[in-house]
This record gives sequence, structure tokens and C-alpha cells, in this order.
Amino acid sequence: MARTVVIAEDEAIVRLDLREILEEEGYSVVGEAGRGDEAVALVREHHPDLVILDIKMPGMDGLTAAREISGEQGTAVLILTAFSQRDLVDQARDAGALAYLIKPFQKEELLPAIEVAFARFLELRALAEENEVLNRGNQSLEAQLETRRWVDRARGKLMDAAGLSEADAFSFIQKRAMHDRTTMREVAKAIIDGSISAE
Repeated sequence: MARTVVIAEDEAIVRLDLREILEEEGYSVVGEAGRGDEAVALVREHHPDLVILDIKMPGMDGLTAAREISGEQGTAVLILTAFSQRDLVDQARDAGALAYLIKPFQKEELLPAIEVAFARFLELRALAEENEVLNRGNQSLEAQLETRRWVDRARGKLMDAAGLSEADAFSFIQKRAMHDRTTMREVAKAIIDGSISAE
């Protein structure tokens, strides 16, 4: 089944370009908006896999819309911006954007940005599921952050040692945890101490 996308961009020509590229690549565009508040409504109505938000829109800007959408945790968020200032990039990340793209962009830049957004979204969902399991055992927020730190370190080690991509390294940790019927934290610790490798 095709991944579904909502596009929110106040420039009609950019929206049209995005729609064409996405549909050529097999995505299904289920909604388009020129305002942030319309984008939030479309996401709530259609529950797409991805929403692409321009950072500057009338009504509600892309950062505010991203914050609302990511708070509901069902949709990956990709931010479009004409600005590459560090503080805007940081604000986008803090608002829940999982990837961003600077306009004007090329097709060959859009597709990898979408894949990064999806990979990070799946990773966050997996960590949230693991944290839910830990919470049933009354694990604290500190314990949850500790899990994240171990997984990040192990992922980095796998990327360096085995040449895996960020998404593949995370997937390796996740699958190994399921196979071994243990937590991602335990697998991450074993990767760090060298008792598990991806070789």
C-alpha cells in the first residue's frame, strides 16, 4: 500500500511540484493546504504517514503545526524552509520535525529527506514502545533517557564498525532484541562491550 502524505505549503507552485514528485515515486497525496491550521485538520482527518510543512505559512506557521501534529504521535513530520539558520533548524527539531529540507530543493534531495523522516519516526515509535514496557515496570524518565543513550551509542558503534546506515543500525538493535526476547538497552550494552557485533 502506498504511503500517504499531506502537503502544507502556501506557494501553489511548490505544492504542485511536491505532489508531482511524490506521485511519481508512488506516494499517495491525501491532502493539500496553504495554512498550518488547515494542515493540522487534514492530518487529523486522514492520519497520513507523513506531513510536509513549510515553516512560514499564514494562519499557523509550520513550527506550531509540527508541534501539534508530532504531539499526537501518528505522523512523521518533514519541514520545508527557505532559511538555513541554525536556530530555525533547532526550533524545527524541538517542534517534532524529524527531517528538514531547504528550498529550492531538487527531487534527489527530497526523497532522502523523506526516508530520514520515516526512519526516525519508526525509531521513535520503537523507543516509545520499549519505554511503555519499562513504564509497566515503573521505570523512571531517567531510565528511559538512559535507554536512549545506550541505543544511540550502540547505533554509532555499528555505523562505524559495520558500515551500517543509521536506520539499519537501529533496525539491527531492534530485531536482535526481539530475537533474544530482551530489551534494546540490553542489546545496546552488549554491542558496546563487544559481545554482539553485526559482522
